[in-house]
Order: sequence, then C-alpha cells, then structure tokens
Amino acid sequence: MAEDKNKRDSIEIRMKGCQANNGFVQNEDIPEQDADPGSPTDTPQHRPEGLHGALEADFKGIQPYAGMPKEVLFQFSGQACYRLPREILFWLTVASVLVLVGATIAIIAISPKCLDWWQAGPMYRIYPRSFKDSDKDGNGDLKGIQDKLDYITTLNIKTVWITSFYKSSLKDFRYGVEDFREIDPIFGTMKDFENLVAAIHDKGLKLIIDNIPNHTSDKHVWFQMSRTQTGKYTDYYIWRDCTHENGITIPPNNWVSVYGNSSWHFDEVRNQCYFHQFMKEQPDLNFRNPDVQEEIKEIMQFWLAKGVDGFSFDAVKFLLEAKHLRDEIQVNKTQIPVNTVTHYSELYHDFTTTQVGMHDIVRSFRQTMDQYSREPGRYRFMGTEANTENIDRTMMYYGLPFVQEADFPFNHYLTKLDTLSGNSVYEVITSWMKNMPEGKWPNWMIGGPDNSRLTSRWGNEYVNTMHMLLFTLPGTPITYYGEEIGMGNIVATNINESYNTDTLLSKSPMQWDNSSNAGFSEASHTWLPTHSDYHTVNVDAQKTQPGSALKLYQELSLLHANELLLSRGWFCLLRNDSHSVVYTRELDGINRVFIVVLNFGESTLLNLQEMISYLPSRLRIRLSTNSAKKGSEVDTRGIFLDKGEGLILEHNMKNLLHHQTAFRDRCFVSSQACYSSVLNILYSVC
Repeated sequence: MAEDKNKRDSIEIRMKGCQANNGFVQNEDIPEQDADPGSPTDTPQHRPEGLHGALEADFKGIQPYAGMPKEVLFQFSGQACYRLPREILFWLTVASVLVLVGATIAIIAISPKCLDWWQAGPMYRIYPRSFKDSDKDGNGDLKGIQDKLDYITTLNIKTVWITSFYKSSLKDFRYGVEDFREIDPIFGTMKDFENLVAAIHDKGLKLIIDNIPNHTSDKHVWFQMSRTQTGKYTDYYIWRDCTHENGITIPPNNWVSVYGNSSWHFDEVRNQCYFHQFMKEQPDLNFRNPDVQEEIKEIMQFWLAKGVDGFSFDAVKFLLEAKHLRDEIQVNKTQIPVNTVTHYSELYHDFTTTQVGMHDIVRSFRQTMDQYSREPGRYRFMGTEANTENIDRTMMYYGLPFVQEADFPFNHYLTKLDTLSGNSVYEVITSWMKNMPEGKWPNWMIGGPDNSRLTSRWGNEYVNTMHMLLFTLPGTPITYYGEEIGMGNIVATNINESYNTDTLLSKSPMQWDNSSNAGFSEASHTWLPTHSDYHTVNVDAQKTQPGSALKLYQELSLLHANELLLSRGWFCLLRNDSHSVVYTRELDGINRVFIVVLNFGESTLLNLQEMISYLPSRLRIRLSTNSAKKGSEVDTRGIFLDKGEGLILEHNMKNLLHHQTAFRDRCFVSSQACYSSVLNILYSVC
C-alpha cells in the first residue's frame, strides 16, 4: 500500500508540470510516458480541480524536511510562523542600510576637509648646486638629491622643494633662464630629473619646483627674436624708445632696478631700450601680451606632465608695469633727481609692482594647475613668493573667498627679524594669523637661499628654540637645507662667479660628514668652500649624538606628524615680553593641551600659574631643547629658562582657553575642527 501511495504522489506532482524532483530519487518502477498533446489531461482546464486542495490537506501533518519539492516548500513558507520572522529580518536589513547610509552622509557632512599633502608635514627646500655632488665635478646635482632621499625621509618631510635648475647663464643664481624646458648641464639631464621624480614619489614624498615667469635670460631665443622684431616675438618684452648718444643712455623714466641704477638698457640691435626689474641680463617679459601668458602656461603644463606636484612662483609682484611710464615718486623729495636716484629703496614703486591685473594673471596660473588636480590624490600645489610685500598685500595672494589663488604665499617674516625677542616673534605670528583670510592655511620659515642663516643672524643657541617654534605653530613648517643641523654662513671669500658674494654665504655645501669637503663631493675643488665647522656640525655626527640639533628636529617633526593638537589645534597666546613667548596648542574633544615656553632672551624665571591660575604645581616636559630635561617635571610657579631654551609641557585641561573670554582675542585656528574620542573622528560642527 505504501508503495502504491508513493507512486500516486509522484504522478500527481508530475501532472502539475514539475519536471525535476528537487532532490527526490526518481522511482524507477514508473516508466516515463510522453504526454499526448491532444490529451485532455494536458490542458489546465481539464486537470483535476481537487488536486491542490487534496495536497494542502495531505501536508497538514507533515514536518519540513530537506529536499522537499517547491510545492511543499511554498505551503510551509506561507505560514505565519515562517513568514513573520522573514519579514522582520527584511525590514531590519532595510532599516540598517538606511541608518548606515544616513550616518555616512552625516559624518561626511560634518567632517572637516582632510589636510592635503602640502599641509600634512614639513617642506624641505634644497639649493641643488649645494646639496650633493654625484659626478665629482664640485657641483651638486639631481642624482645627488636622489641619493639622499632616504635621509630626507628620516626628517619626516612630506614635500621636497628644489630651487631653480633650468638652463641658465648663472646670473643671479640661475634666475636668468635660457630655456624653461631644459635642465642645466651642471645638474644633469632630463632623464635624471625623471628618475628623481619617480624616486621621490616612490618614497611617498611630493615635489615642487621654482617657476620664474617674470623674466628670462637675454640669451633666451624669445629675446633674440624680439630684438630682431621677428613675428609674434616682437612684443614679448617691454621695449621703449630712448636716447642713446656717445655711450650714454637717457631712459624713458626714472624707474630703478632691484639691484640699482636704471631699469632700462639700450639694445644696439633693435635700437631701443628694454625694461628689466633685475639685472640687465634678465629682460622682463611683457605680460600684457596674451601670447606670453600662453607660453608660460604651456611651460607649466610641460613640467606638470613630468610629474611635478606644484610650483613656487617667484617675483610675481613684478609681472606688470604701468602703461603710462610716469616717473615713480621719490622717498626723499628733497633729493635732486638727476643722476642721483640710483638705489631701489629711494623710490616708491607704485608703477612697477602689484599693478591692476597682476592677480588675474596669477589666478590664471591657478586655473592651469587645477586642470591637473582633478585626479584623486594628485592635487597640484601653488605657492607665491611675496617676501618684500607688506602684510596686507601678501594676504591678497590667498585669493578671494570664491576665487582661489595661491595655496599660500610663502611667509618670510621670521627671516626678516633684525632682533630676536619674545615680542618680535609674537608680532610676526599675530600679524599673519590676524590678517590671514578665514579658512586659509599659514606657513613658516626661518631661512632660505636669499637670507643669512639662522646661526649667523642670532647665534647657535637659538637653533633648537626656533625649530621648536617652527613645529609648534599652526600651519606648514618649511626648512632650508642644513638648518636641521645648525649650519651657518661661510666666511666671504674669492668666488669665481659673477655674483654678489653677500648672497652666496648661505649656500655653502651641505655638511654630511667629517671627510673631505664634508662628504658633499669627492672633487678636488667645490664651487663654494665648506664651512670650517663641518668636522663637528654634520649629519653623520649628529644622528647618533643625544641632544643634537638633528635629533631634536626629528623628534619635533615626529611629534608634529602624530599630534592633532599641533596639526589641527588652536593657537592661544598666554604671554610675551622682551625675553619669552608662551602659548598653548589645544583642540576641542581632547582634554590635553601643549604649553610651549620659548626663551629668546637672557636667562629668565616664569610663573605659569600667574597666566593660568588653575594649573597644577607640577607639569611633565614632553620635549625640551635640553635633552636631559625630557620626561621630567617642572614647578609651574617658577620655571627657570636658560638663554635660548624651549619647553613643550603637557597638561590635562577640560576648560580650554579659546572658549574663555579673556583669551578669545589671543586665540587663532587655521581650520576649525573638533575631535570625538568615541568615534575617533574629527568633525567641524563644534
């Protein structure tokens, strides 16, 4: 009987069109029969009407089992005890997805913009002729820079900045460019440059280079064609009629070059005078000519296509001159003008700098950079040199609220300090932070190729203090090669170059070790002599020496990289005087603050509890310019500081200073953010 029932069930399932048994073994006793298409049992209307109901009745006493046919499965899945959990799970899944999507959108909406690569760490500025010689000719080169990339990474550097290496006649330190698309042979070949770019990127670093749009060398092919009035190049430079008799030139006006004497020079080929803001070998380009602007943009595109990550645009305030050519006003109006106004400082340069339209040209450079910034992770940085501008004009290079210009103008104000004191340092910091447009990013440097080195300006005792200042201020620190070990100016000597030797003194060869030529070169003679202190002031000696300038630099750069307080936090000034400056770095959501104490004067005693009344009596030293004090504690009622000493103190504080009315006008932030320790994220709605 059981066998007959199984046969009947199998036949009934096949009658409902089930061609597979979904896991059942076919009963071999039942032969397969081809249905007759004309048979009345093949049409739905002739199928037994009571079959479905009969199956439902038969399934009531059956429990679910593995391999059940779909008709059986459907009967069970429709029951409430199975359907309800399934629907609950479905709607829970939908709700979870919506919550996750909403949370993601909310986090993105409230999160501050991530720091870009040019904000996230220090820049390291290299004068290539003096960094490392790889071919034993006494001149630094591109291969030499590549050989020292491992050292650069030990400094926690994010960006390598290489000054001009274009083909040049060497006037004014390579800024008289003969060909903007060629590497000067002193530095190597284009292949060397391409290898260097690849190596820099392989190390996770970025590269920016100088761009000098204002002028060219008088040997540039553009100038040679302009002086012969060839085609479109006729007006590539600024030419004016002038009088030239018996070797004496009477210029069109009283304009004076940066290096002194008239900024007009007579050209015997064209029989006119051309304008030069700098040396006579550096004629100014005519940026009122659209073809010139297009040429500079094509040069930018050439180097961006080579993989360069950004530019430092030099001398941009000189791009335009007034069309009317009127005389500039004398500073001393009683000075007899004829043949006596020969120095740049004797005139107000209202007609030769920062003319209307100049910023439009700089913004057009930004637009070209943006075309190469669309790829994720490949933002192209743009900085501008503005080291002789007043603070108001300098801030204009940041651009307008909705029209971006430079990412930042380079901040040279610390390098211009004549005297070093707490008050002077405070004035430089607050001048920049108060005038900087909202949402913009600051930067700081203490040296450069056109400035005397720090140790020669202020003394060896302030090297570590200035580095501590550099890495604890908000913004991007910029280091000129050799500053990390405390290199100084060389003594003036006979130089076989047609340069102003005063500006050569900060460009001496990098001091790598105590071997011949300080490890810079194996040549018998280097283009500049090394400093006499290279036996002790060198990388090799300091990298293993506790308390050295290099060791502290590495510790400060590592702290800057790892602490949100320093990279994203508020800067709040506590006190400044003729000796010292004291400030905090703090961030909403982090109940720790750094208190930075820097002494730029003679030995002094500070009472921190007079500045913050609720400070505990003792605080731990996170870092000190005196390595022996690191990790120890100080008495906040009386901190004794030696000349040039600096401390970074760590303190748990819930009532942050930038929320307090008394400090509100003395607190600044570059990009406001708050930290959530629960979610471990930054958010902008504080």
